[in-house]
Amino acid sequence: MIIRQLVYLDALAREKHFRRAAEACHVSQPTLSAAIAQLEEELGILIVERGRRFQGLTREGELVLAHARRILAEADQMKDAIAELREGVSGRIRLGAVPTALPMIAHITAPFSTRYPGASLTVLSLTSTEIQNGIDNFELDVGLTYLDNEPLERVVSKPIYQESYVLLTREDGPLGERETISWAEAAALKLCLLTADMQNRRIIDGIFRSVGHAPKPAIETNSIFNLCSHAGIQGVSSIVSIQLLEFFGVPLGTKALPLTAPDAKRMIGLIMADRQPAAPLARNLLAMSETVTEAALPRRPIIK
Repeated sequence: MIIRQLVYLDALAREKHFRRAAEACHVSQPTLSAAIAQLEEELGILIVERGRRFQGLTREGELVLAHARRILAEADQMKDAIAELREGVSGRIRLGAVPTALPMIAHITAPFSTRYPGASLTVLSLTSTEIQNGIDNFELDVGLTYLDNEPLERVVSKPIYQESYVLLTREDGPLGERETISWAEAAALKLCLLTADMQNRRIIDGIFRSVGHAPKPAIETNSIFNLCSHAGIQGVSSIVSIQLLEFFGVPLGTKALPLTAPDAKRMIGLIMADRQPAAPLARNLLAMSETVTEAALPRRPIIK
């Protein structure tokens, strides 16, 4: 068994197509197919379901893939650790962030890039479930996600900031003269909320349940930008995080009302796999996160 065979298997599992997997690995399709066949012969099992097209991995193949990804991740970490000893921190770090945390991501990545110019970052917008899966499957090095709402497994975490919520509504609408609004009152409004696959939405639904309400949103979106823009429509209000508005500002013609009773907050932080030895890039990014939490972040006033 050689590393190259495992790289090809990982690519095939991602691309779900022999030709695309071969192109991703910069080899011919016969080369990739032969390498996987050799791996099957060496292990004495079928890894790929046989057919005219790729039909998936066998049960044994899924087990081999899980071990392959662990081996490839360990190999990458070994290279990064050696490079860190010789040249300082370098390499590529893959970071997944929940959409509501994206406005804060630059306060993490910018100091890291400044301190470690030899490192490169890839930032992806993902759901909290996708982040957990990405950490488990060695597809992500670090996540920026909710820490205290749904259980996280097999990770080390670092709190960064608390997310809190406001109602974004038209300033010339019925709520234009209000200074605050309760969650119970907000439940009766025509709302635009994030889609149910996002943890922010599950948090919002949980807060509404805690006050005995279950609103049915008129509009659902998986975009935090659409969440803000729909609040400019007459008769529609959105629930957004204060941090989002502090970064981008309050959209023209709208106002932000603090949501009360309860004053709900959720912790967002960095996570990485709880494995030893820790990946050098992920370890250094989490170590720098204290600088982010203590920094005076630039803020726009959002409450008029």
